[in-house]
Amino acid sequence: MVYRIYVEKKKELANEAKSLMGDIKAFLGVKGVTDLRIVNCYDVENIDRELFDYCSKTVFSEPQLDNICDSVDFGNAVVFAVEFLPGQFDQRADSAAQCIQIISQKDKPIVKTMKIYAVYGDISEKDTEKIKKYVINPVEAREASLEKPETLSVKYDIPTEVAVLHGFTQLDENGLKAFIAENGLAMDFGDIAFVQNYFKNEKRDPSITEIKVIDTYWSDHCRHTTFLTTIDSVDFEDELVKAAYDEYMADREAVGDKKKVCLMDIATVAVKALSREGKLDKLDKSEEINACSINMDVSVDGKTEKWLLMFKNETHNHPTEIEPFGGAATCIGGAIRDPLSGRSYVYGAMRITGAGDPLKPVEETIEGKLPQRKIVTTAAAGYSSYGNQIGLATGIVDEIYHPGYVAKRMEVGAVIAAAPVENVRRERPSDGDIVILLGGRTGRDGCGGATGSSKAHDVKSLESCGAEVQKGNAPEERKLQRLFRESEAAKMIKRCNDFGAGGVSVAIGELADGLEINLNAVLKKYDGLDGTELAISESQERMAVVVAPENVDKFLKLAERENLEASIVAEVKAEPRLIIRWNGKDIVNISREFLDTNGAEKHTTVKTPSLADWKKDTAGDFPGLYKKLAGDLNICSKRGLSERFDSTIGAGGVLMPFGGKYQMTPVQAMVQKIPVLKGETSTCSFMSWGFNPYISEKSPYHGAYLAVVESVSKLIACGAEFKDVYLSFQEYFERLGEDPEKWGMPFAALLGAYKAQKELGIGAIGGKDSMSGTFEHIHVPPTLISFAVTTGDVKNVISGEFKEAGRKVVLVRPETDENGLPVTQSLVKIYDDIYRLVSEGRVNSAYALGMGGVAEAILKMAMGNMIGFRFESVIPKNLIFEYNYGGFVLELKDDTEIGVTLGYTTADEVIDYKCDTLLLKELVKDYEDKLESVYPCNIPSGNREIPKFEYRASSYPAPAAKIARPKVLIPVFPGTNCEYDSARAVERAGAEAEIFVINNLTPQSISESIKDFAAKVRQSQIIFIPGGFSGGDEPDGSGKFITAFFRNGAVKEEVTKLLEDRDGLMCGICNGFQALIKLGLVPYGKIIDTDENCPTLTFNTIGRHQSKIVRTRIASNKSPWLMNTNVGDVYNVPISHGEGRFIASDGVIAELVKNGQIATQYVDINGEPTDDIRYNPNDSVCAIEGITSPDGRVIGKMGHSERWNEGLYKNVPGNYDIGMFKSAVEYYR
Repeated sequence: MVYRIYVEKKKELANEAKSLMGDIKAFLGVKGVTDLRIVNCYDVENIDRELFDYCSKTVFSEPQLDNICDSVDFGNAVVFAVEFLPGQFDQRADSAAQCIQIISQKDKPIVKTMKIYAVYGDISEKDTEKIKKYVINPVEAREASLEKPETLSVKYDIPTEVAVLHGFTQLDENGLKAFIAENGLAMDFGDIAFVQNYFKNEKRDPSITEIKVIDTYWSDHCRHTTFLTTIDSVDFEDELVKAAYDEYMADREAVGDKKKVCLMDIATVAVKALSREGKLDKLDKSEEINACSINMDVSVDGKTEKWLLMFKNETHNHPTEIEPFGGAATCIGGAIRDPLSGRSYVYGAMRITGAGDPLKPVEETIEGKLPQRKIVTTAAAGYSSYGNQIGLATGIVDEIYHPGYVAKRMEVGAVIAAAPVENVRRERPSDGDIVILLGGRTGRDGCGGATGSSKAHDVKSLESCGAEVQKGNAPEERKLQRLFRESEAAKMIKRCNDFGAGGVSVAIGELADGLEINLNAVLKKYDGLDGTELAISESQERMAVVVAPENVDKFLKLAERENLEASIVAEVKAEPRLIIRWNGKDIVNISREFLDTNGAEKHTTVKTPSLADWKKDTAGDFPGLYKKLAGDLNICSKRGLSERFDSTIGAGGVLMPFGGKYQMTPVQAMVQKIPVLKGETSTCSFMSWGFNPYISEKSPYHGAYLAVVESVSKLIACGAEFKDVYLSFQEYFERLGEDPEKWGMPFAALLGAYKAQKELGIGAIGGKDSMSGTFEHIHVPPTLISFAVTTGDVKNVISGEFKEAGRKVVLVRPETDENGLPVTQSLVKIYDDIYRLVSEGRVNSAYALGMGGVAEAILKMAMGNMIGFRFESVIPKNLIFEYNYGGFVLELKDDTEIGVTLGYTTADEVIDYKCDTLLLKELVKDYEDKLESVYPCNIPSGNREIPKFEYRASSYPAPAAKIARPKVLIPVFPGTNCEYDSARAVERAGAEAEIFVINNLTPQSISESIKDFAAKVRQSQIIFIPGGFSGGDEPDGSGKFITAFFRNGAVKEEVTKLLEDRDGLMCGICNGFQALIKLGLVPYGKIIDTDENCPTLTFNTIGRHQSKIVRTRIASNKSPWLMNTNVGDVYNVPISHGEGRFIASDGVIAELVKNGQIATQYVDINGEPTDDIRYNPNDSVCAIEGITSPDGRVIGKMGHSERWNEGLYKNVPGNYDIGMFKSAVEYYR
């Protein structure tokens, strides 16, 4: 029987509905809408009535937040429902089923969800269609029936064979061309003829699976076909490009390069030449290439350890264009898996995107495409959702706006990772080795993704892209991260490949020359998949590892311990053939030699572009130019975009994304401590980027050269030394076809990048090319992004915000040659001089010049602490606004003579130049308001007067028994991501941490987890529920997975004994606080069934995730957790949450105040409680950040106090050390 329930947020909490109604009116222009309701509908089968009724109030809804009913009356509204397409992953339904299974300890029920929209007002049919089009992306979802189904079970037709293409080897030229079109292949005629000839020699016709596998293998996405096309001749229009080409050809000869000239060779020869010269000595060379990899020394507790630093950039342009949420989510998911497959722990991410103007009205959207605003906001939600859930600190988020990116969005994720050298075993697989598939199950999502992303598109082709979209499941990938971080597991892996483009056929097929793959062993999401789909599906969160036969059982047990599904799917064979079996038949049997040809050899000719003048126009008056710059899409604030990304997870961020006490100066490089598991380190990594599309469209050569310069300069501006710098490039160009002039664009760009590498002595040791940025007649700008990476010490790291008034500010810039490029010797001397001055402590702040020149630097440096600036009158106006790549603005601590004095910082909040005075506050308003309607960050507050609570404890409770080193039990649920930070924080304070992974793979494993966890509680003194996104914060609310587990009778009994009989302690931070309050442990001190009168936490009023540093004031030190604090103390603390808004009735608040249970309040710069969104990030009632149980032994708080250690968040001043974990340990001593 199917049970149904409708769940709707209470009117005053219906933020999603309010936000959508705002979009409908302001963006879609449908002014007649008077009200809008959004109702979540859940259908459940294979469950009894009693359990369904219980789950209705604990899983599907919360009494404080939601209204529920089994039928709903929408009155005279226009009503429609939306559901995911069959086969698309629905995290809400999946999490609901997992929660119910935790409660029942039986098989998972079937859960299906849909979202119902009820729109009220004077709405025409045209308006309705406009709203539906905005809400429903047909690539991933469809309009659903409102009728309740009789059953949710799907009866699949079970295929048993794949088609053999009889007659394929007999097709003529026209027949082969028709075959390409009929089967939607990415290969061209030359390729298909080559394939036909191969099968003629094999004396048989191929299966459709073989054709699809070959098409995937040879796609531009997998095999870089465009980059490997042979360049037969070049027609040069510019001597600068020709000179670089001649130097490249000389280097080819010097290094013995016998390959044919192609874009790939141009992209890689600089590294070969530099290595030959004895440079790039930190480069980690290996046959197994998972990501860029360099050797580094890491200082741990004063001792040097050998580590590998890995980094990788990835694009998901095509998937994000057609399905922004899933495309962007799997962009970062895929980027993570590359270095992760190298057995390294991914700890930092950077997101650089390209879009058209998101402020343009929806009416200007090109037919067949999503509005730019919809793409940018939904993609941001997707990427941040995945990165936040998996626990990845995103240190820089920026978006480039250019009309060309309307052709196809640019979605780039770059990640950085590290691992001890001893954990990374690299061996060539040998005959008899076993391939294990780990992680997610296989479905139809992503079928054809590799070939789809390799194509140019038009209106017609976009209509059929649905199956190409992958869906991400971040909690599953988090499990893979945990497993690979285990030294024992990592050391068993001989080789590893992640499941990206091409699925099983490529991920497993690339592991060894000879393989036999058994598709029947591949675990499926659902029945009905045929052999071809199983072979090429790009379902996410999967890894293939090669282990020796004697290690198989041990490895499988370690995977099970991490709550990961694993299956043996292939065996390495001596004969170099790829054999894929399904239902007892070989559906693929191809020689490795043929596969590795990458298809028919491609040839082209190149004509380089004439280099246009790329200098910046600086005409205009000073005030007008400055105001224009502040509101320029490419200069203005992206804070509303960036702050939805967790930037502090991992407790390693040396710099926050925005600096100063007002957190408004954007950081130029991502600087993070190396993620050691034991001990302390001061070694950190630096990562930055550079690119200006408005230079590249005029001269791809200059654009690429200066991208390298900009990326390196940003490292230097943050305190890095110009030593052991390594690069990775992201190339993104229009579809080249057979046009020599189009080929000239990437050709010139790569030569510019080559020349920069050679002159600076640094190499691009990796990269990613995407060569399909075309939509009909529109093309992306020639794009080469340079990512620069190095390592250093925390003590040398500086940031960009002005620190003091009255300091001299100088411009240091290199000499330029006749081509407008920095003279290398001059530039390197500046890099060295700046590093020396920084090391000597003589630089307060530094900023590398970019698109907005000196003017941008001064504005952004001033905003962080609202320190003004006065230009010297002798400074020419054009110098302030022109490009000056390779130049720096420095705020000096003394009268050091360097560069040109630009002026002095002032206490006045103005920017002065000659007779012009610009109020900093007005410039900041222009700067922040530009994208406020797209990426809100300054929503109005209620300006409520909030009381400042004070409760001073005179004594503290004592435990039943003293213990020198209390044991802290830290449960890990699917979606938990703060367990490492939490364990390190309590161990640093002197406690013993035990991380316990909850296993829910089967009903039996759930029962065993409950039993084992209850036993662990008996042996522990403290339970610490860490932060994360348990169950993906679904269904439609946080902490439900955790509360389902803790309400189990055995667990509840032991928790009660811990608190009431043994006077134990509990702590919940962020997701843990959400669980505690929904269990009743705060504020009531025990697990209860909460009702509508209980306080709770709900979605932030701003309607998105918030990540930043906030200030919290101690309102009560009654809790043992806070016994080393004083009432009135103010502490900085990182926050990162989407559901942190504390709500409670006036009566409950009064009771909490009376009992001293309000622990902490959000406060402003002056230490006053506030509802200002800048300081109270979620609009909590009475600015409440944390509360306690009546006796104070249970504490819940939103701020991540565990994410603190020496050397972090250097650009946001304040006291971070609340000492709560040290206090908890002292409680037991």
